[in-house]
Amino acid sequence: MEVELLSHGEPLTRGRVDVAAIFAEHHLGLVRLALLMVGDQASAEDVVQEAFTRTHASRGKLRDPDKALAYVRSAVLNGCRSVLRRRATVFRKPVPYDPPVWSAENAALVGEERREVLVALRRLPRRQREALTLRYYVELSDREIAETMGVSGGTVRSTITRGLAALAKELGEGS
Repeated sequence: MEVELLSHGEPLTRGRVDVAAIFAEHHLGLVRLALLMVGDQASAEDVVQEAFTRTHASRGKLRDPDKALAYVRSAVLNGCRSVLRRRATVFRKPVPYDPPVWSAENAALVGEERREVLVALRRLPRRQREALTLRYYVELSDREIAETMGVSGGTVRSTITRGLAALAKELGEGS
């Protein structure tokens, strides 16, 4: 159901919308609707509050005051969609993975493993060390590594492959 707004020069055909009465009667139901859509109480209440604020601001422009509730419902649904879109953009960003630490001993072991990798990495030739560091710590692409090191993309790939093999041998993980 669509609600039309009046333009600035158009006269009202009926009385003004009683937003307070709509709020008193339908607020709880609209919050429940928003809660189902967005999943948390605080966001649902914010969406409904914003919908009523906008309805109150434009209450004199409604062509048919009987459709004011439909207008508020539409505003609530649109607000929910906006909240969900904002959340979706947050979740699109990759989050670095850290394995769960279940105990202090586990944390110590992880720290020791990282220290061993860093020591073995220092023993590699400079070019291999740089390529591996740029790939796995700075997370650059082959092209970006090639530009940074001043070499070709093929050289980057072969250097990383040889560096990983040498690192595995240093750590005693080679075949």
